[in-house]
Amino acid sequence: MAEKKLSKKALAKSFRNWYYGHLTCFSQEHMQTFGYLCAMLPLVEELYDTKEEQKAALQTYSAFFNTEPQLGTVVVGMTAGLEEAKANGEEIDGEMINGIRAGLMGPVAGIGDSLVVGTLIPILLGIALGLSTGGSPLGAIFYMIVYNVVLTLGMRFLYYTGYRLGGKAVEMIVGEKANAIRESVIMLGTIVIGAVAASWISITTPMVIPGGIALQTGVFDAIFPKMLPMAVVLFCYWLMSKKKLAPTTVMLVLVAVALVGVLLGFFDPQLAY
Repeated sequence: MAEKKLSKKALAKSFRNWYYGHLTCFSQEHMQTFGYLCAMLPLVEELYDTKEEQKAALQTYSAFFNTEPQLGTVVVGMTAGLEEAKANGEEIDGEMINGIRAGLMGPVAGIGDSLVVGTLIPILLGIALGLSTGGSPLGAIFYMIVYNVVLTLGMRFLYYTGYRLGGKAVEMIVGEKANAIRESVIMLGTIVIGAVAASWISITTPMVIPGGIALQTGVFDAIFPKMLPMAVVLFCYWLMSKKKLAPTTVMLVLVAVALVGVLLGFFDPQLAY
């Protein structure tokens, strides 16, 4: 029997299905399960001839799956390679593939959240904010173009790299070197977020305490420059991480704090009537 080989067309369709549809039918019960299944559908249809074989193969991908979707593309590519090997009679079954998928969800999510959400997005937003000075639209245009180009090329690279490596990619993602990289990325992301907060959040107070001492320059700046911005960032973090408030709710809380601060004279909106 001739060796079965996935065509470029099937692989491209599988990648597009994941790229555009990884949140297909997203719910708290299934998360990315159906998006994953849609990505594997064109591959299974090409590798297996009968409906019974296709149904049995797709059953593997009906199990729960959820990870960081951009970096998680490598997992989809890996299982494409594993499914191809399975169709050619190698000692690979659905249980093994599902075990690999389940084992990679957590590590990939950790690295992806640190790299994409914690590092890439803050860096791009920092550059975009600089370009938007004075109301220029260049910042928004820069962010939309660069973000989509970087993620599209990155996801495509990860998909086909995972496909070529197959099961060999597991050690690369969950091994000791990967853990070291993950910790480094987390540290870099933390530094970047701190730098963005210090650079772009400006909060000061005009309040003067008894003795004619300006609270901002005479107390806060003397103790710790940018103390108020840091306090606001930590307050928002506490509300979202500990109190589980949604970002929109946190915004409303900040509006309320600002309003009370203006009424008490702690903040000065510098409005003229």
